[in-house]
Amino acid sequence: MENNNLFKKRHSLAHILLMAVKHHFPHSLPTIGPVIENGFYYDIDFSGGEKIKPEDLPKLEKTMCEIIDKHLDFKVESVPPLQAEGLFRNNPYKLEIIEGIKHEGQDVTLYYTGEDFFDLCEGPHIHNTKEITKDSFKLDKLAGAYWRGDEKNQMLTRIYGLAFDTKEELASYEAQLEEAKKRDHKKLGVELDLFSFSPLVGPGLPLWSPRGTLVRNLLDDYVWELRKKANYERVEIPHITKKELYITSGHWDKFKDELFRITTREGHEFAMKPMNCPHHTQIYARKLWSYKELPQRYANSTTCYRDEQTGELSGLSRVRAFTQDDAHVFCRMVQAKEEFLKIWDIVHTFYKTFGFELRVRISKHDPKTPEKYLGDKNNWAKAEEILTNIAQERKADYFEGIGEAAFYGPKLDFMAKDAIGREWQVATIQLDMNMPERFDLTCVNDKGERERIVMIHAAIMGSIERFMSILIEHTGGNFPLWLSPVQVAVIPIGEKHHDYAKEISERLKAENIRVTLEDSNDGLGKKVRSAKEMRVPYWIVIGDKDIEANKYTLESRDSGQLGQLSQEEIVSRLTKEVKEKQ
Repeated sequence: MENNNLFKKRHSLAHILLMAVKHHFPHSLPTIGPVIENGFYYDIDFSGGEKIKPEDLPKLEKTMCEIIDKHLDFKVESVPPLQAEGLFRNNPYKLEIIEGIKHEGQDVTLYYTGEDFFDLCEGPHIHNTKEITKDSFKLDKLAGAYWRGDEKNQMLTRIYGLAFDTKEELASYEAQLEEAKKRDHKKLGVELDLFSFSPLVGPGLPLWSPRGTLVRNLLDDYVWELRKKANYERVEIPHITKKELYITSGHWDKFKDELFRITTREGHEFAMKPMNCPHHTQIYARKLWSYKELPQRYANSTTCYRDEQTGELSGLSRVRAFTQDDAHVFCRMVQAKEEFLKIWDIVHTFYKTFGFELRVRISKHDPKTPEKYLGDKNNWAKAEEILTNIAQERKADYFEGIGEAAFYGPKLDFMAKDAIGREWQVATIQLDMNMPERFDLTCVNDKGERERIVMIHAAIMGSIERFMSILIEHTGGNFPLWLSPVQVAVIPIGEKHHDYAKEISERLKAENIRVTLEDSNDGLGKKVRSAKEMRVPYWIVIGDKDIEANKYTLESRDSGQLGQLSQEEIVSRLTKEVKEKQ
């Protein structure tokens, strides 16, 4: 965390929360209490006594403030594992953690808050509770969480807390949360008739309405438009594959618990594809390529499937069926940098269109856990150096993410800040020297020799579903004109205005503008209200004065009343805005 002092405060508040919990629920069993992006949480087993309820949070918060007022010191102490086991003999969760520490041959670190309360913890912490401002934190909510994240284990209660340096920062974050609720894509997606979920189809399997499908296709077409300029070619692959493909790629061991598996009548085992890259290697492998024919650039928007846990599913953000706007470049190592920069240009153009601010995370492997990654350390060092040089050459706002690499190679992950200040990981470019090795992918170089190639993975939106969730919340459902399912609502005030309204409707349709003609018997107010609720960018209200002037009254969702305009003026304005993706 960039602000180390804030990290210490949040970590210390997790301990103070536990003190308050033990005061009110003495039979509870604490497990772990880490720091998170906006505060902290503590997972606690309440199964042995009174259950905690949401209405208990203010009581716990009050006790935490009383503890802070005591100006207690935080002190660290290291003890042998055997002594720690005695101190936590009644807590199986802490004993399991101690067992892991003992296996590594290390002492156990305890942190005391005051003289009597202690917890198993590596730290760091503040020096004294007086360093915490009491109105800069708040207990937020309760949630369920399995011990160690495994559904076979005990269900615990997670108590979330928000914590910042000042009262003002906390208030600002809470305001952001309220704004986020209004922009929640799960709510707006239904209101705008973009997608739905059916209990008969199953959780995590979104169904797209005509309106939502139109938006998806427009986004995908835009990505393809940018890729086509960079000489990509479209390919297509099946949705299932023999397990042997993923055994060779290394995905079978990595994702075996997340695969939907199929056994044929003949007893052969297949899997629904959780990713596309191994299939694309086989398209490349169909022939032997000359170095003069490289790079080969394959683009493919296709649905993938992963058996996500039900409790992890969340609207479009986490689903079981997701569409990747995937692309893979097969090239020589000397071409990798240039190909990365071309993809970077596509990413920059795409996200700039929607007003996102981008920074870059160089996602590297964690040298402490080499067993999580494929390939040798020299290849990893070389690949990570290339990515760092690219970020530096672009003078990008970048930072390192140790342990964030894919298991087969490092990545450039683009982080987008949305309209209310939240940051999301969006596009990704990955350098892969391992899969070409595993599939023996080569070209014939200028010396007539077989040369190992490299593979670049590139997803602009990543998952179209997830990007749609981000875009809906970023715009609040107010899509730009070029992307809106309905671009113009034509609203005649009365029946006598219908013919004149139909005239402008037909003209706009002829210009490929998506129009709805509101010719129902509803009143003007209801028709305008309906257009506003559906976030239609423009509407044209037609009355007697418009017919007399041979013009039309144009109103904008974003700019308000624009006055009376001729057909030509309206067409020119709207077609220009669509073409330029304003």
